[in-house]
Amino acid sequence: MKDFMMPDDYDMGTPASKSTNMVSLIVDGFEVSVPEGTSVMRASMEAGIKIPKLCATDSVEAFGSCRLCLVEIEGRRGTPASCTTPVSEGMVVKTQTEKVQKLRKGVMELYISDHPLDCLTCAANGDCELQDAAGAVGLRDVRYEAKETHFEARNTSGEENPQWLPKDDSNPYFTYDPSKCIVCSRCVRACEEVQGTFALTIEGRGFDSRVSAGMAGDDFLGSDCVSCGACVQACPTATLQEKSVIELGTPDKSVVTTCAYCGVGCSFKAEMRGDELVRMVPYKHGKANRGHSCVKGRFAYGYANHKDRILNPMIRDSIDEPWQEVSWDEALSFAANRLKGLQEQHGRRSIGVITSSRCTNEETFLVQKLARGVFMNNNTDTCARVCHSPTGYGLGQTFGTSAGTQDFDSVEDTDVVIVIGANPTDGHPVFASRLKKRLRQGAKLIVVDPRRTDLVRSNHIEAQHHLALRPGTNVAVVTALAHVIVTEGLMDQAFIQERCDWEEFQEYAEFVSDPRHSPEAVELLTGVPAAELRAAARLFATGGNGAIYYGLGVTEHSQGSTTVIGIANLAMLTGNIGRRGVGVNPLRGQNNVQGSCDMGSFPHELPGYRHVKGPEVRAIFEDAWGVTIDPEPGLRIPNMLDAAVDGTFKGLYCQGEDILQSDPDTKHVAAGLAAMECVIVHDLFLNETANYAHVFLPGSTFLEKDGTFTNAERRINRVRKVMAPKNGYADWEVTQLLAQAMGADWHYTHPSQIMDEIAATTPSFAGVDYAMLEEKGSIQWPCNEANPEGTPLMHVDGFVRGKGRFIVTEYVATDEKTGPRFPLLLTTGRILSQYNVGAQTRRTENVVWHDQDELEIHAHDAEVRGIKDGDWLKLASRSGETTLRAKITDRVSTGVVYTTFHHPDTQANVITTDYSDWATNCPEYKVTAVQVSLSNGPSDWQEDYNAQAEKSRRILPAAE
Repeated sequence: MKDFMMPDDYDMGTPASKSTNMVSLIVDGFEVSVPEGTSVMRASMEAGIKIPKLCATDSVEAFGSCRLCLVEIEGRRGTPASCTTPVSEGMVVKTQTEKVQKLRKGVMELYISDHPLDCLTCAANGDCELQDAAGAVGLRDVRYEAKETHFEARNTSGEENPQWLPKDDSNPYFTYDPSKCIVCSRCVRACEEVQGTFALTIEGRGFDSRVSAGMAGDDFLGSDCVSCGACVQACPTATLQEKSVIELGTPDKSVVTTCAYCGVGCSFKAEMRGDELVRMVPYKHGKANRGHSCVKGRFAYGYANHKDRILNPMIRDSIDEPWQEVSWDEALSFAANRLKGLQEQHGRRSIGVITSSRCTNEETFLVQKLARGVFMNNNTDTCARVCHSPTGYGLGQTFGTSAGTQDFDSVEDTDVVIVIGANPTDGHPVFASRLKKRLRQGAKLIVVDPRRTDLVRSNHIEAQHHLALRPGTNVAVVTALAHVIVTEGLMDQAFIQERCDWEEFQEYAEFVSDPRHSPEAVELLTGVPAAELRAAARLFATGGNGAIYYGLGVTEHSQGSTTVIGIANLAMLTGNIGRRGVGVNPLRGQNNVQGSCDMGSFPHELPGYRHVKGPEVRAIFEDAWGVTIDPEPGLRIPNMLDAAVDGTFKGLYCQGEDILQSDPDTKHVAAGLAAMECVIVHDLFLNETANYAHVFLPGSTFLEKDGTFTNAERRINRVRKVMAPKNGYADWEVTQLLAQAMGADWHYTHPSQIMDEIAATTPSFAGVDYAMLEEKGSIQWPCNEANPEGTPLMHVDGFVRGKGRFIVTEYVATDEKTGPRFPLLLTTGRILSQYNVGAQTRRTENVVWHDQDELEIHAHDAEVRGIKDGDWLKLASRSGETTLRAKITDRVSTGVVYTTFHHPDTQANVITTDYSDWATNCPEYKVTAVQVSLSNGPSDWQEDYNAQAEKSRRILPAAE
């Protein structure tokens, strides 16, 4: 493959104008045409004329404080700042006159007079804008002798200098050195405009001005800072600097790749020194993140080099034996012989695979191909089963395609946003920053969530309505919203008649208009005040462009698919489909949830969401693969575990997933795994599932492979190899080696060949290849002959299925009920610093912020149980019990408790039940009846589990 040609990454000084009107001007004798509203600085940069600057950067609005970017403009008095001066037609700009040069040099002298001149030993040497600007203005001497400075700990008399502040090293990833600060305010503005946290301020005035991370005495770690890195990236000096750069030195090359955490799919420059990764910098041309990042993607990549990582294959005959390190050939032969033996003894459907939403599209495609083309069955499933499978079903039924309708840029044009069952500030923080920016500009927000998330109220944003529903009543709330819209005549009738099935709408309207669906009728059930719900419905229906974003709080219910259908109904009712600023947008939890579904990981669907029963679809893959594909849908993950307990499912290849920690009813998962005779875990670490494994195949990180991820907006992004795989192979190569060991004739030499096969067999990917991705940077499917440039917005002229389909959404209460023994409802979720089961983030410095799972409980519920903040609690349900610490908070309502699931020593899923979505078997993580009481420490089950895990992880040294 040719190398990716990185676009010019030079800082243009000010943001680009979005105007379509062009303006022409002359800059130093060169004519340049730019959009109206562009700054003189950016216009000059477009002409290739770089103007010195310090306070300006193209990620934030112009500020005009440093006075280094002065220019002369014919017909105007003085020397205006080019960053804050917009262009006008016929303007004549001079950037290098004698007067301007003299002024710039004088300004730079003032900066340097209060700055340490330790450039040779400074961590920013070679990467310092102050250093570059001093060279650009020709500064060779400083005439001013400062009487006071900020960079000397003691003054000339040997007394302590009150202006000096020590370096703040509290944050695990970056330092703050006040002595090098030039008070350009770029960090403060990045925190406000890009991240939206408002954690930083400038305190003091004049010479006493300095950056502050909170009140006097606060440090960065204890402040509101969320460590997104926007301030570090914006800083033009070494004031805010990555500790990795201080330790390893300035990087000398970079590779653009895609983050392997959440479904936003941020693009990063992996900046290297040799083969050593120095830092990850958000890529400004990344179309999902637009140059922003969060603490995980920016800093939490250290797990790739963690001591816990397993780099050699291992095998054992039974799970009570220690692991034995072996060669790749021996491990693969052992695995293949066991799997073939199981099929000979128990039939070809006795084994299966689980694909990963953390692996690439190409790797996931190969794993499901392994099941269908080598195992000769459809026993393939993916972790999307336990998160977003209802999205696939619900949107497929109503719109005709199993994916979100918009791109992330669309949020810039929305007027009213519903966020339901999602916590973007913790789960999808880069998208949340873009949403918060739009809210600060005036968009309205409705939050539907049993918990008071940061979007309900935080710095400079507040939701107009927070519908704090009782867990499990999503369908009732969504249907009540529709009831108000229909009965009050607020629907978009013209859209419905033109774009939707009118007869089905009539049936739906009759259903939803029934008084039993009114806000007043469901108030006792949902806990949402009727007046508040009515006001929210009216706002969404009449407020302009309406967009709905939802997450696992919608899908992980026994009626998850019904709620997704209800959300689609709301969008169609109000005509909010098919243009910018609207749509139905699932916020995918993991980096490649969308891709793993696209690639045919479900047991009933081949790649491209085509049912395996269709002979014409099977024929495409049979011709390509030279095999006969089983027309019978295979087993879902819960079915695999049930069948294992029953004795009919015997072998599993599990790539990149930890089902023992992530799936519900931990005891049942453990029983299913223990009953299997060959469990192959292919992962980075000895995870919880590996406690029951017979073969361990070491995996590769996203830094060690080529491929693609598909994010929540259907954007296919390239993943590029930054370093050689430490285990010897990329994950796709390991799957190929296993297939070959079982007799398959696979001979891929690069993931691009796998993508070519995907494109040849999957209509929505027909136009995708690596050459296009190198040219475009990324592309959104469907990309084919009808949409050669990809599809940012879905359903523009019509729905994929033809007419949009309204479906009745009858509320059916979950079988999980509270009662005297279990009076509280447990719901679960994520936290910003950790990711999913924590296998990666727990092995980074992110544990500083979250080193254990806690149980959030309302003060009233805590008081009646005698619980104080930090107490050990026993959390018990009908399925099991565990212990964890209490966190008293008003984020949850009375009767509701909440915890995360990032730490295996808590094992929150020992509590959750095996109830699941009626259509897809997505587990009901969000509604579990529990009781909470004081405890003395870990439960018997936890102690037994930890003992078994420790025993299972014994590793014998490799044989000589």
